[in-house]
Amino acid sequence: MTDPAIDPTADVADDVAIGDGVSIGGRARVRPGVQLGDGVVVGRDALVDAGVTIGDGSTVHDRALVYSGATIGRRVFVGPGAIVTNERYPRAVRTTAEVTAGAPDPSVVMNDSSTIGAGAVIVAGVEIGRFAMVGAGAIVTTHVPSHALVAGNPARRLGWMCACGRRLVDANGDPAPAEPAQYAQNTGLSCPHCGRVYRYVPDADSLEERSGPRPGAPA
Repeated sequence: MTDPAIDPTADVADDVAIGDGVSIGGRARVRPGVQLGDGVVVGRDALVDAGVTIGDGSTVHDRALVYSGATIGRRVFVGPGAIVTNERYPRAVRTTAEVTAGAPDPSVVMNDSSTIGAGAVIVAGVEIGRFAMVGAGAIVTTHVPSHALVAGNPARRLGWMCACGRRLVDANGDPAPAEPAQYAQNTGLSCPHCGRVYRYVPDADSLEERSGPRPGAPA
């Protein structure tokens, strides 16, 4: 068992559940009710707001802000300065009646092994699929399918990503296009780095892995 490494300038609530080998950087704020899995890294000046859950092996990098209600899976990377919001229609002033009657804003879910680039903003209610990659500075307003690569403001799909973090290519060796119709006759996508092969699944608008990495390639 490895004790957590918590910088003395970090502000960590007494009831935070801290897993084995957790690291919390200087001036980070970890609010009440947070759950940090084994090996989680919370960077310098980061905020992990009340009730957030972060799975094993994930990183919330320096100055990232993760607001209450978010669920972060295992091995998720939240880049420096990224913001995960929790209000879809924010107002600074609300009447008591509005607060009482209003439904809670939907939470953000980041599934296992997804990546959020530096300075990206994830709007409340969005789900980020497994192995998806959000480009630096993107503004994500809609769900991101598993393995999708998105970027821009608002973020749009540019292509597809391998589990190893490299961009997939089509049968011609070109970067796999964002639109499924462009490769409907040959749904095989492959990774030139590790050799994994995927198939596009129209109903799920996502990918399924058909073969694993080459022997000796990254797992």
